[in-house]
Order: sequence, then C-alpha cells, then structure tokens
Amino acid sequence: MPPDEAHQHALRRLGVFLREAEDTLASWDAYSDRHTDPDGWPHDETAYGFRQARRDADTWRSFTTVRGTAAAMLDTAEAQLSRLPAGSTSLRRGWHLKVLRTALKEINALQSEWLGVHDTLPASARPGTEAYDEPLAERNAEAWAYLDAWALHGQSVIDIDTAARAKPSVRPAAFPLAPTLPSKAGSTTWARR
Repeated sequence: MPPDEAHQHALRRLGVFLREAEDTLASWDAYSDRHTDPDGWPHDETAYGFRQARRDADTWRSFTTVRGTAAAMLDTAEAQLSRLPAGSTSLRRGWHLKVLRTALKEINALQSEWLGVHDTLPASARPGTEAYDEPLAERNAEAWAYLDAWALHGQSVIDIDTAARAKPSVRPAAFPLAPTLPSKAGSTTWARR
C-alpha cells in the first residue's frame, strides 16, 4: 500500500477509535452518575470496579486497531505540521502530538510488561480465570489514562492532515526560540522547536 494510502487508512481507524472511545466514556459516565452518591463514592464498590474494568478493557481493545500505526501517524502529523503556517493553532496541535507520543510510549511499555507477565503465567491461566484476567485488568487500568489522552487529543492528528491537504505547503520562518548550551568553542547555537 502506498504511504499516503496507508496513512489515510490509519487515520480512518483512528477516527473509529475516537468514536468508540467517546461512546465508551459516555457509557461509563452515565453508569458512574447512576451508581455513585453525591460525593462520588460507589454504592457497590465491587460492581463499580467490574464496570470500570470493562471500560478500561473496551478502550484498550478499541485502541489495538490504532496502536500498530500510531507512531507512523505521529511522524507524518509532525512533518505535516512543520509545513503549515505557524500560529496559535499549530502550537496547540504540536503540544497534542507530544502528549500523544508520550502516551503511546507508556501504552507500548505497559503492553511489553503484560507480555512478560503473560509468558510467566501457568498453563492453566486462560482468559476467564483470575490468574489471567487480574494482571490483564491491571494493564488496562494502568493504560486507561494514556488511552484517554489518545481519545482526547487524537483528533489533532486528523485535523493536521486535513489542514495539510487544504493548504499549500508553507515553511514557517526560521527564527531562534531557545538557546542551547554553548559549544566547547564558546559559540552559541540556537535550537528550533
């Protein structure tokens, strides 16, 4: 598949994830509102915990369709953003990309940890058993904030692509933003963000 076609396919999957994550969060919010007291304490902690674990698992499962192409999408979005006119919108979108990249790094680390745990599980540990489901639920719970970051800021990747396709490429003016430490020769170099 040509790179642009692959990117567009990945963006469509990201769009599906964003819709599914929004639905999952709306369902969770409705459940939480009905099953907590005015101070936010659950009426039934066990049932609440199970429902929260389902939210985490549903969000993880939805993100699996995006995870394999997420780094490439971010690389492309960063390249596209660098060709768009500089402005307040691009600063916000650039920040979103940084948040997404950090979240992806954490998601991938948690998946690696899970695979390590999975490899040490006894043969009797299968989906549906506590020995399997408990560490998997822990991975999902630890990943939820990072998955939520993707749900909150993932639209920026799509927006950047839309803006890049709508406008001709314009290189932002080169200007120094922050000095770096002087080199050994004593000269100053400037870094661009």
